[in-house]
Amino acid sequence: MRLIIDTDTAGDDVFSLMIALTRPGVTVEAITIAHGNVGFAQHAENALKTLEVCGRAGEVPVYLGAERPLSREPLDAAYVFGADGMSDAGFPATAQRPAAGEAADEIVRRILAAPGEITILAQAPLTNLALAVMQAPQIAQACKRLWIMGGTDNGVGNVTPAAEYNFYVDPEAAKIVLAAGFDISIVTWTLTLQDGLLTEAQLAELDALDTPRSRFFTVVNRASLDFSRMTQGLAGSLHPDALTCALMLDEGLVVEADACTVDVETKGELTRGYLSVSHPILPDAELADPSLTRRPPNARVIKRADRAGFFRTMRAALASAKAA
Repeated sequence: MRLIIDTDTAGDDVFSLMIALTRPGVTVEAITIAHGNVGFAQHAENALKTLEVCGRAGEVPVYLGAERPLSREPLDAAYVFGADGMSDAGFPATAQRPAAGEAADEIVRRILAAPGEITILAQAPLTNLALAVMQAPQIAQACKRLWIMGGTDNGVGNVTPAAEYNFYVDPEAAKIVLAAGFDISIVTWTLTLQDGLLTEAQLAELDALDTPRSRFFTVVNRASLDFSRMTQGLAGSLHPDALTCALMLDEGLVVEADACTVDVETKGELTRGYLSVSHPILPDAELADPSLTRRPPNARVIKRADRAGFFRTMRAALASAKAA
């Protein structure tokens, strides 16, 4: 698999990168950086550090992208991940630096240079992808598949009751991307709450691997684990981005999925960033309201995932590399 990962690297974004970077048969062609979880420049530092920990320093270019949403003020999640997005671990800067070039330009260039070959994993606010679509709408058809971590599936959000963080931060960008014509699979916060939890026993097993990667994981995950315990009452930590990456790399971990009509609310006072997901119990639009028009499915929404398989995927990414 040829892959571009668009990320606001902090916490679980790091672990998603680790899965992809250590997976045999996967070529990460580029990492593109968006605004989001913590300070924009720190996202790049965290991605570069992850490359180093995975033994891939200097092999994968990291491109800076959108520093803010299309039309809104930036909003971070340092309260979850620490000021540096790495549980305030204070890792030193790496020798590798961000590459020359801009994220949206690189997405366009690379997708159009290899039509039908490159998959995009989008685990940040979708601003970079929206800018790429506005620059070259044809990338939607040229992209092999787009996997998105974002939104909820008729469930509770993690910023407001209606909205998940990535879509809440830049709903205009999400709306553009979902309407662009990509072959889309979506992993929602709803699925994460159901199948994306690593329990305390599983986290202890990962820590006991005692490899450079597992030790790195344990350090970076501390703030998120504390947040999950204190604010959500969970005996473990949630991993939406890593779950998305695992499902993308192994479709066998997708237990149930539906083709759905999805859209994003950009104007609602209480529902900013809400992902509207069609459901089979709903009547046809024209029947419920003759002024509405039926819209065909535009995304596959993952409904259930193999939790044990997800843990095996995470363990495999951390188990190797006995020496730094």
